Amino acid sequence: MGRIRRGSAIMIEVIDDATQPLFINLARSITGEIERGRLKPGDALPGTRTLAKTLKLHRNTVDAAYQELMMQGWLVARSSRGTFVANDLPEGQTLSGKKPPVRKANRSEKTATERPLLRLSDGVPDARLLPNVALARAFRRTLTSSAFLSNAGYGDPRGCQALRASLAEYLMEERGLAPSPDDVLVTRGSQMALFLAASATLEPGQAIAVEQPGYPLAWSAFRAANARVIPVPVDIQGLCVDRLADLAKNEPALKAVYLTPHHQYPTTVTMGAGRRLKLLQIARQYGLTILEDDYDHEYRFEGRPVLSLAARAGTDTRVIYIGSLSKLLAPALRIGYAIASPAMIERMADRREAIDRQGDVPLEQALANLIDDGELRRHARKARRIYRSRRDYLADELLRRLNDAVSFDVPAGGLAIWLRVANGLSAETWANNAAQAGLAIAPGLRFVLDTQHAPEAFRIGYASLDEGDLRRAVDILARTRP
Repeated sequence: MGRIRRGSAIMIEVIDDATQPLFINLARSITGEIERGRLKPGDALPGTRTLAKTLKLHRNTVDAAYQELMMQGWLVARSSRGTFVANDLPEGQTLSGKKPPVRKANRSEKTATERPLLRLSDGVPDARLLPNVALARAFRRTLTSSAFLSNAGYGDPRGCQALRASLAEYLMEERGLAPSPDDVLVTRGSQMALFLAASATLEPGQAIAVEQPGYPLAWSAFRAANARVIPVPVDIQGLCVDRLADLAKNEPALKAVYLTPHHQYPTTVTMGAGRRLKLLQIARQYGLTILEDDYDHEYRFEGRPVLSLAARAGTDTRVIYIGSLSKLLAPALRIGYAIASPAMIERMADRREAIDRQGDVPLEQALANLIDDGELRRHARKARRIYRSRRDYLADELLRRLNDAVSFDVPAGGLAIWLRVANGLSAETWANNAAQAGLAIAPGLRFVLDTQHAPEAFRIGYASLDEGDLRRAVDILARTRP
């Protein structure tokens, strides 16, 4: 193992772990010294050339370790001065898996508007589970490939060919779809796919039906495409298709319907086969384009797989199927996709090119490698196992601490629980009380277009929190109930 003496007071010893890349081992060694207090906030680190020479490592290895720690927030680079330990160190898990020291804020730094310390998301994955070593390997393979280095032009606005082909095969095997690469458009997250789908489908002033309660960011995308958004209620089986039929019959401007049938957002219910067939029949009868958002398909814990609308639809029904790899991997990796006819994909790509000439080619190619290597499927299996355990733990805690104040159905899948509050209690008041105690949670008011129909409920995303954080969250809810 190499060592370096820093001045006359500090030495760094590189961890010897053959299962990890060398730059990760070096990064873990440096964070270990920070955790131990031997490297303090503001301390200067050796230059990459000096450290590489001392440790007998390649300079690129040291640079990669420094870049990793700067991305994590442990180090900062100061122009013409060098690399330093950050003054404000990140909270949470480190590369070594230990809790870092937390800097205590001075009393003068705290304000009445301080953000909550614990956040119950709307259902995001745990980025700590990301197969980062495999992804880093895939990135390196991409960035050093002759195809990448020799390509001097811009990429395809539909996304890189490798990822489109890999996604087409993956969706055929995992979701029962049968797309060709020409049916696939890769986007920067599903939000871009929603906007492009609406702008390619609807003329200004035309209308799209959406679920209520539903997904507010989808409504924003549709409005940005100059479409009118009309709510259709949701019940315990998903979108009320009879109400959709009435709307289609009486609203000539209605040209599309958006829904999340696999795990309805936010209630988590799954639309049954009978209602799905009726929805397809209504779409054919009234010429509606269906925007099917299947944002977290991989996370089904019980029951048989449910075939998507896109897989059931015939050639006489227009369906744009929208998905996301961000929900499977990490929110910061902005990769979504749309599946539609080649003509519709071309229309969407034309609009995408006007605002975003190409996607993130290295990331797209790296993710294609993850799919082809089977790493994405292995990660999905691991994540399902962990998220199911967290779902069960949260359900047990809610029943133990709040059984008289809430009710819920344990979802068959997804990354959140729809928590209904008892009669006489206000979810909005409860959320405000919880925020004062350090917990951010979204009440039902956030998920409706018409506030008069706001459900007294919470959407509790559990996937990104471990059992300790989930226990703390339920404890705060129990202490702050109105």
